[in-house]
Amino acid sequence: MKDYWNDRFINEGYIWGEQPSKTVYDAKRLFALNDVKTILVPGAGYGRNTKILSDAFQVDGIEISPEAILLARQWDNRSCFIEGSIFEVSSNNKRYDAIYCYDLLHLFTKAERIKLIKTCIQQLETSGIYYFTCFSNKDESYGKGNEIEENTFEYKKGKLSHFFDEDDLIDHFKESEVIETGEVEEKFEYSNNENRIYKLRYIYGMKN
Repeated sequence: MKDYWNDRFINEGYIWGEQPSKTVYDAKRLFALNDVKTILVPGAGYGRNTKILSDAFQVDGIEISPEAILLARQWDNRSCFIEGSIFEVSSNNKRYDAIYCYDLLHLFTKAERIKLIKTCIQQLETSGIYYFTCFSNKDESYGKGNEIEENTFEYKKGKLSHFFDEDDLIDHFKESEVIETGEVEEKFEYSNNENRIYKLRYIYGMKN
């Protein structure tokens, strides 16, 4: 996966354009209401979303691609970007008030998704909050490619995607307190000028 993403960032640069996700503004509002001070952003990319958070909070972004890290440090000079995998931080003694995880969860098999959620929630302070987004089963790419697991497809060469319905998403977070779920459409303006609308789900909740 590291090679896949590093090659994409080398070849495509700011892959998803310069505009942040609309969900990061929703997360920012919720974080402010909960007196959040510190935020962890797994799969931070080139800082497209961290930049919105870092003007109000202390933000650490974890990103597996060294090329993305180089771009991120130029794009968002307020956040701290850490090269590595979220799966490698379970022994980290630092704890955060909140986690914002944008479109990372659906890239893994079920066992890896459960591990990702568990690892993220372990990084939260007691009663810390989380906000995740992921692909919806209502997206037009659902069902395309080879089905690796139930509702998980290799819909692009070298890239898995799991497509969540609401019950499936809630079930993934059953070890925490789920506060809210919802759906959102995102328009991506790729660096090659291609546009695409994705259908996503989000989940907002609290560590038990």
